[in-house]
Amino acid sequence: MAAGEGRRLRPLTERYAKPVLPIDGRPVVVGVLRDLAEAGIERAWVVTGHLAEQVERLLAGGRDAFGLEVRFVRQPRADGSADTVRRALAAGAEPPLLVVAADTRFSPGDVTRFAAAAEGFDGAIAGRSDPPPGPGRPPLELAGGRVVRVLGDPAPGRLSGAPLWAVSAALADGLDALPGPPYELATLFQRGVDRGLAIAGVEIGKTRDLTTPFDVIAENFTYLGVIE
Repeated sequence: MAAGEGRRLRPLTERYAKPVLPIDGRPVVVGVLRDLAEAGIERAWVVTGHLAEQVERLLAGGRDAFGLEVRFVRQPRADGSADTVRRALAAGAEPPLLVVAADTRFSPGDVTRFAAAAEGFDGAIAGRSDPPPGPGRPPLELAGGRVVRVLGDPAPGRLSGAPLWAVSAALADGLDALPGPPYELATLFQRGVDRGLAIAGVEIGKTRDLTTPFDVIAENFTYLGVIE
């Protein structure tokens, strides 16, 4: 998913697409694609929207640059995370799918481990304790390694949902019945839980992303943190 406007990163995202901004000196989306290739993914549909040409130009190298085939599909309007999945399916993607945000860096090996843990389930959601639940990061409620609640009133917990999901054919069947716009993956997964699908909750390590312009400095010039 590489279509978002990155409004909280303005004014940077008035000129640059959020996925091309760097963490550790490398465009975030480049690291995501290499994580997917490491997990054994052979083909990625990159759903673009805001400043799409920047993302598509950066990733034009495809398999030679990232180790997997890259295809592009446009999302003309910001119609939500589930809409990006529908557009990838319409462009030829087939379940089971690994769905990931193009603006988040994961701890080494976590995407590979998540993909393996999701096998045999109708879907899966990654959860992390760093960052913990908070504004924009609702708690993920698990029981026995399965997701029991994605939506609803806030509940205490130490895990927040991370932007990494697995979607089976059985779960994808519910995409066309979602309310919206916007059409959101959280609703798709909650409805899957409600109809008895087996949704795994997989705990992963720390994630990093760029939320404010200050984060661009903090994630690329870490030495500034030790200056007193």
